[in-house]
Amino acid sequence: MGGNDKILLAHGGGGRLTQQLIDEYIVPAFSNASLNDLGDAASLDLSSNKICFTTDSYVVKPLFFAGADIGKLAVCGTVNDLAVSGAKPFAISMGLIIEEGLELAAFKTIIESAATAARAAGVFIAAGDTKVVEHGSADKLFINTSGIGTRIPGLDVGFSRIAQGDVILINGSIGDHGMAILAGREGLRFESNIQSDCAPLNGIIQTLYEDDCLRPAIKFMRDATRGGVAAVLNEIARSADVSIEIEETKLPINPAVLAAAEMLGFDLLNVANEGKFIAIVQKEFAQKALEIMRSHPLGKDAAIIGQVGPQGDETIVELATAIGGRRIIQMPYGRELPRIC
Repeated sequence: MGGNDKILLAHGGGGRLTQQLIDEYIVPAFSNASLNDLGDAASLDLSSNKICFTTDSYVVKPLFFAGADIGKLAVCGTVNDLAVSGAKPFAISMGLIIEEGLELAAFKTIIESAATAARAAGVFIAAGDTKVVEHGSADKLFINTSGIGTRIPGLDVGFSRIAQGDVILINGSIGDHGMAILAGREGLRFESNIQSDCAPLNGIIQTLYEDDCLRPAIKFMRDATRGGVAAVLNEIARSADVSIEIEETKLPINPAVLAAAEMLGFDLLNVANEGKFIAIVQKEFAQKALEIMRSHPLGKDAAIIGQVGPQGDETIVELATAIGGRRIIQMPYGRELPRIC
């Protein structure tokens, strides 16, 4: 690009270099009918008038980490928020805030990674925006996304449906993403390679929704990102006015991730995930849900980890420990591991 190998302030000035950045990097990666017109708004042909809409911003540090990067993370995070809300993800917008000096090669890799993730999830980047800020005003690259999806007919998920006796499931091991981010950020090396679990969850969630008998038994879903499983379960307990009990021996955990967390003093229940979701299912259908989850590549280590207790004054989350004790799982304070997404 004119002999430059880094982002310049002029790339955000709206002139020739901005157009080159769009034409040479962004449009080729995300090419589709809605985006290619480069209008001020995308025209979308939705199959339903019942939609779900979400937005998120991604400021992860470092931009690249074992198993993913900020581009893949931005797409998967938005897709997953739609999927757990009972929607079939359809389209995403992407706003790029780039710091002057970012290498164009790194930018190209991130954009192509986002495009690959979008294709894997069956969505497209319908609209976007690019801004460049002065060196020192950001941390290389921030991404803002919004996503839209069509509501799945006959599906009713929400806190109000959760009741005593419902069963809690998760689709796989916890804490992988947070530990991968920490290793990349601090340059830590472990004997076993720890990879982020960043992945689009709409495929595995769709398999649950497609079962006509199971669909009405699905009460609630939430992806366990910032604050991890502990944050999600505490939010459920508070919002549904119930108590929750989970079993330590039932939690699916990668031994390498557990060893890293213990060495560094982290509770994996508080550590972020980017490819895991909690599902609350009516007890009689829990085993069926588990079997369906395990039949999908992103659910091969799925497990039933606990159950919902009675409503009442004690809206707490308790862990039955491996040694027979019990401890309360608090809502994470918020400083455990910042900037993981």
